[in-house]
Amino acid sequence: MGLFDNMKKNVALERNRGGQNVQSIQFGNASEEVFQQPLSTVDTNKLIRNTYMLLSMTLLFTAVTAGIAMAYKMPHPGFWISLLGTLGLFFLTYWLRNSAWGVLAVFALTGFMGLTLGPTLNAYIHTFSNGHELIMMSFGSTAAIFLGLSGYALTTRKDFSFMGAFLFAGLIVAILASIGAWLFNMPGLALAVSAIMVLLMAGYILYDTSNMVHGHETNYIMATVALYVDIYLLFVHLLHLFGALMGED
Repeated sequence: MGLFDNMKKNVALERNRGGQNVQSIQFGNASEEVFQQPLSTVDTNKLIRNTYMLLSMTLLFTAVTAGIAMAYKMPHPGFWISLLGTLGLFFLTYWLRNSAWGVLAVFALTGFMGLTLGPTLNAYIHTFSNGHELIMMSFGSTAAIFLGLSGYALTTRKDFSFMGAFLFAGLIVAILASIGAWLFNMPGLALAVSAIMVLLMAGYILYDTSNMVHGHETNYIMATVALYVDIYLLFVHLLHLFGALMGED
């Protein structure tokens, strides 16, 4: 279940330093850091509106591609193809983030992740007699958590940037534990990792939403990717927990 956990590690490449936006400009062998001015209220509202609009469309597109994979009973592409494909499309999106092509790259990334999710959903449906219920429970819980936490960060406008270092450290530990659970076939550890990931993704929803509100993230494409990965991983790990604790043969 921790296949795309390292996506959050890569999303964190473009984070703020000391609560301020920092852009590094290279001049030959020397570099200079330029501190960007915070966004105006109008620009912040535009960023938030564009982010949530693109996020809604990418989530819908993921549902469509996952549905196609389920309908045609497509096999899972495997660990390495999924990992390399996802990371490759992520870095393509990052590279194109300041152009219109970045939007297409986002849809390529989220569509691919939907195709890899479809076989997982089919596995739950065929493994558990209540597989459909488990999926709907995970979907409903993910939606409630995201809307509640993101809405809280938007309305209170609290700055959660202080959580960044803690969340990143926790993510690294979770990724290492996930690798250990996979290598040594330890289902108990994998279950604990999913529980930790649910908590971390809840924290990242607050953190990533706050970054938009306070101008620490000014690119709506990267803001969309950050929130999308939060939602995707939250859903996948909730599904793992529900399957382990409530799945019926």
